[in-house]
Amino acid sequence: MTQSPASASGDQPPAGTGLTAPDLAARLKGAGELTAEEIAALARMDDGPGAGDDCWDDPVAALDCDNDEPPPQWLTLQTDSSDAPGVMEALEAGFVHHLPGRGATGFAAGGPLGRMPGGHELAWHAGTARQRGLDALSDAELCGVMEAAQRLESWGSGLKLATVTELDARRARPGGRGGEHVSEEAAAVLRLTGRSAASLVGLSRLLGRLPATTAMLAAGLIDYRRAEIMASHTAVLSVQHALAVQDAVLPRAPAMTTGELAAACRHAAAACDPAAAIRRRTEAEKDARVETWAEAAGTAALAGRDLSPASVIAAGKTLDADARWLKAHGRPGSHDQLRADAMIARLTGQPLNTLLPADGSAAAPARGVPAAGGSVNLTMPASAWLGRSDAPGEVPGTGPADAGTCRDLAAALAANPATRWCLTLTDHRGRAVAHGCAQAGPGPPASQNPATWLTTITITPIETGTCQHRRESAGYQPSDALRHLLKTRSRRCGFPGCRRPAVQCDDDHTIPYDKGGRTCECNLHPLCRRHHQTKQAPGWRLDQPEPGILIWTLPSGRQVTVTPEPYPI
Repeated sequence: MTQSPASASGDQPPAGTGLTAPDLAARLKGAGELTAEEIAALARMDDGPGAGDDCWDDPVAALDCDNDEPPPQWLTLQTDSSDAPGVMEALEAGFVHHLPGRGATGFAAGGPLGRMPGGHELAWHAGTARQRGLDALSDAELCGVMEAAQRLESWGSGLKLATVTELDARRARPGGRGGEHVSEEAAAVLRLTGRSAASLVGLSRLLGRLPATTAMLAAGLIDYRRAEIMASHTAVLSVQHALAVQDAVLPRAPAMTTGELAAACRHAAAACDPAAAIRRRTEAEKDARVETWAEAAGTAALAGRDLSPASVIAAGKTLDADARWLKAHGRPGSHDQLRADAMIARLTGQPLNTLLPADGSAAAPARGVPAAGGSVNLTMPASAWLGRSDAPGEVPGTGPADAGTCRDLAAALAANPATRWCLTLTDHRGRAVAHGCAQAGPGPPASQNPATWLTTITITPIETGTCQHRRESAGYQPSDALRHLLKTRSRRCGFPGCRRPAVQCDDDHTIPYDKGGRTCECNLHPLCRRHHQTKQAPGWRLDQPEPGILIWTLPSGRQVTVTPEPYPI
């Protein structure tokens, strides 16, 4: 079994300590949770490919095998006919219910396929079951296939982690082009966000200290989430203590919910190292952040992550008090709604009394948008701005929004004289093709003739295809107008899967300026600082064949093309 080149703390499991796959199998056998055949399958996982002379690993080849050893139970079915007691017969497991005198079929409760570890053998049988039609299975068999699918999902997760571990090991070797950006390579290949890829690489490294957990995942006895819980709760422990927690908790993990497993890990870690919980919380607080995202219902979410527990408790109590005050003074709504209103008011500097009905009645005031300002750019189709359609627009930081929400936000922004109004025109694919801005624009068209407002904006095309270099800057630094246009065309970091807003990114020269690269739309693209450094790492290459189109070449030689994220259409 491939192991990580280094754990998170740089140490490795000492030889002869911890719970190996065979040890785990023995322990589970004592608890009566695994069959001897499954125990042998787990033990073989530590031996690597080609281990042993047993040909029963392949359910198809096994039928022609000359091995004198009897087949494992998962490949055979016990007949219950009176004329052939005890006879073991190799069959296409799970599909003998039509034969008279047969007992439990392969996927039914207690059947051999109901206990087979995840792997290509189980995948073959499950695939055959699906091909023949799930409607032909009994309820018991259908539930058995469902359980098999879960074990196969876990097996697939284990395989993915194993490939990440191997890639990590290769990049860490001398001449391996360094392992600093292996998570970026995984993100590009798997189309993951940077945070998700970093979590995947981090988990693969942590599981390198927990071989039995890795074996359980690969066998389908625990799933990805349970393996993640085991790894995260032992991350700040020494190897010896991590293995002790694994020894104490893992044998019971298959029968636990994720909540029960997390609690058991916390208790076991505290017993081994009482200071572990404090270290784990301190490390997590270094990743404190505020996240915003769009909800499926068209609403939006705002959340603080990895914050100080004391601060969160104090903030929650404050919002509870605010909600009670609003309720007592006539603000309608549930307690949760009032807490949400109070949170937004506090974050935007809006006094609570402005949320109350103006006449003191119980009529529900609009839960709209407070006055806002700054350099926020609202993008929406001109037809929606003019009120001629309900085409969706784009609200900065939350994604697509209906036309009404966009107009509400426009009204709020118009209240601030520093607001910068922008109009972006898109093609039928949602790609920005032209753009214009006006300082301190008017409110929505109801307050002014739309035609008059539109004449105050100069619309200029955004470069596509062959660049005309209309806005090229003479020096290294792009002009403010060019910088703004770049971030309108390409709203996010240009690395595959990265969601960092362009306004928080560097303006990277694809061809370095000191090597003849232009300061122009055709050679500039937003890259976050992390991926700006990735581009410069050994083995990486970035090309921009036309404005806004990026081609990343990874150290593996694989290429990934990134195009600007389209606007809503």
